[in-house]
Amino acid sequence: MSSPSAPDPSRRTVLATGSALGGTLLASGLPLTQATAAERPETAPSAGDPWRTVLDDADLVWQRMPTAWYEGPFLGNGLLGSGIYAEPGAASTAVRFNIQHSEVQDHRPEFGSLFGLARLPIGHFTLEPVGAITGLDWRLSLHDAELTGTLTTDKGTLTLRALIHNDRSVLAVEVTSSEGERGFRWVFHPADAISPRAAFKPLPDGYQGNPPAQVADHDGITAAVQPLLAGGQHVTVWRERARGRTRTLYAHVAHSYPGTTALGRALRAVRRAEQLPYSALAVDHRAWWHAYYRKSFLSLPDARVQRFYWIQLYKTASAARRDAPVMATSGPWLEPTPWPNTWWNLNAQLEYWLIHGSNHLELDAITRALSEFRDNLAQETPTPYRADSLGIPRTTDPHLVNGAASTLMGYGVGVPGQDPPTPEVGNLTWALHNVWLSYRHTMDRSILQDVLFPLLRKAINYYLHFLEPGPDGKLHLPATFSPEYGGDSRDCNYDLMLLTWGCRTLLDSAELLGIDDPLAPRWREVLAKRVPYPTDANGFTIGADIPFAKSHRHYSHLLAVYPLYEVTGRTPDERALIERSLAHWVGFEGALQGYTFTGAASMSALLGKGEDALEYLGELMTRFIQPNTMYQESGPVIETPLSAAQSLHDMVCQSWGGVIRVFPALPAAWADLVVHDFRTQGAFLLGARREDGATRWVRLVSEAGAPCVVRHGIAGPVDIRDGQGRPLHHTDVGDGAVHITLRKGESVLITAKGDRPDLTVAPVRPNEDAPRWGLPRI
Repeated sequence: MSSPSAPDPSRRTVLATGSALGGTLLASGLPLTQATAAERPETAPSAGDPWRTVLDDADLVWQRMPTAWYEGPFLGNGLLGSGIYAEPGAASTAVRFNIQHSEVQDHRPEFGSLFGLARLPIGHFTLEPVGAITGLDWRLSLHDAELTGTLTTDKGTLTLRALIHNDRSVLAVEVTSSEGERGFRWVFHPADAISPRAAFKPLPDGYQGNPPAQVADHDGITAAVQPLLAGGQHVTVWRERARGRTRTLYAHVAHSYPGTTALGRALRAVRRAEQLPYSALAVDHRAWWHAYYRKSFLSLPDARVQRFYWIQLYKTASAARRDAPVMATSGPWLEPTPWPNTWWNLNAQLEYWLIHGSNHLELDAITRALSEFRDNLAQETPTPYRADSLGIPRTTDPHLVNGAASTLMGYGVGVPGQDPPTPEVGNLTWALHNVWLSYRHTMDRSILQDVLFPLLRKAINYYLHFLEPGPDGKLHLPATFSPEYGGDSRDCNYDLMLLTWGCRTLLDSAELLGIDDPLAPRWREVLAKRVPYPTDANGFTIGADIPFAKSHRHYSHLLAVYPLYEVTGRTPDERALIERSLAHWVGFEGALQGYTFTGAASMSALLGKGEDALEYLGELMTRFIQPNTMYQESGPVIETPLSAAQSLHDMVCQSWGGVIRVFPALPAAWADLVVHDFRTQGAFLLGARREDGATRWVRLVSEAGAPCVVRHGIAGPVDIRDGQGRPLHHTDVGDGAVHITLRKGESVLITAKGDRPDLTVAPVRPNEDAPRWGLPRI
């Protein structure tokens, strides 16, 4: 279906906030008390719990033994992570519980982010039955964030429950054995504390792994202390407690640098946890997860896609927290990988997009990290520019440090017009777009004032050092690098598009903040005089010197289309340019990867092409998504399935340009759909229902009193009422959109004229059944 743009309000009006929100990232919706009982969406007691219904339906199941991280259950709390699968080479005799931690890293910056600052593997436990494993029946409960089930051997059965406690960061595994399996055991296997990249790339001169871990008993608790050559340590501590025929393993990981306090902290954590039986330990853990899911709701009639979506929400909260490190390429689960740190030329950005629409800003580590470690960003910029510029390298550790800038040890920011190092300079500006999204979805003025504006000002300032007029009178950039394509190009679209978005956002932000910035004339000059984005007959090129002429998984040359929404198809020529560029990009097979198809799906959604968006997601599911919804290339990479959840968001709701677009790109097969407390730009919480291919109702709650323009998609005359059921003044702004004035805390309900639909939040019926994720019986 087509989705032409409604007249956009000015960016100044769109960005303005009605009131500051106390400097706090809002993480939950307002109670639905502004509406009458007849008009507010709520759960009918007779209908059961809709969240429990969709979550139970999305549980992953295993009736065959998983043999790798890409197949097995996974647990996590943003810090501690465990992937569970058969012990390689011993599938019939042991099950591996990998144990890794997102804070555990090396501290030798002289060897760069890929070796000297890399995440370090910790080790794994093996659950070793008495007999040979003959079968299993496991279920990963999303609702409780808990693995349960049985392991059958030729000697008996082991019934297990496992979780990583949300607050205590303890892995707890309760095992109840039959008589023949009473002798089962747990064994810990420390890993070599060396950068995982060592298995894929040559070692830097002088680099060596850390010494072996030292395992010792501490008053009945066992600790594996891993000393680091740079100082500090990471420590794995565990203990088994028996209660009748049930034995529970408690394990905790701690890291400290440069001191050696990790051992004491880990011992205390296990001593406190082991005092509680598993059932008691699980109570507050489950309570956190139950509250987490209730911050939003989405149900659609494609059973496999709906299950996939809820698994991504589980995965995100297992891998991300505001105060945890920004997700590395594999989240907290570290497996053999050439990418043992955080990547900033696509991965980090895609990992966090879904937190906005799903109403989970409590997971926003990017805004926190960029603010907390901003001084390190100056140090990562080439020396002559550090006084007034910031940049972020392609790879960093959790403190945003890259270390040695070489292609062997890490990738620095680089200098436009020079190579080496590779002049990849736009990554910080792109990361700050995520911060801008967090501001727009909360209207939290402190994000704009304290983080976005000062950091974006210096990120754009780095570009301004190199931007120069050409013979055509236009402003041009020297050669820079478009991530992953290869080669440097003048007027590189990756950088021109980010520069344009950055200058526009700085001007809008300065006006909102009341700042008379001396650089504002320069930002206006850039917008007025910068060279047009380079294109040819096939659409957007990499840059002025490099056409798009080979298979390329990254959409670095298309950022102005998505996610920046600077080029949106407002005119027929602009729409044709997007369509031509998209078709040309995905038309080259060979290097395309999973996130190629999530990007293509979101660009199709921008154009209102729901069928195309669904087809691209189908390609992703068929070709790339693994049994447990993880994803791999040369190693595990977490961003692609998470960005697929954002592609679903883009099909269900878009709110760029100051207009909330409800159901802008749904395929015909999704005739029924419900969304509740979906967070939009402007800090609105959206609820809406589609029935038999038509939108029945749309409800918005304003958290900030921001301007509200909504394209509701309801055909014909409409009733627009406030939370008390009274008619609400509105203005028709054309193309199916209305402007409504809402103060902070007020709500609006839009229905077809005279319609009084059922506003109950409940799952929709699937069009057909689908196999569960995991490894069900064939």
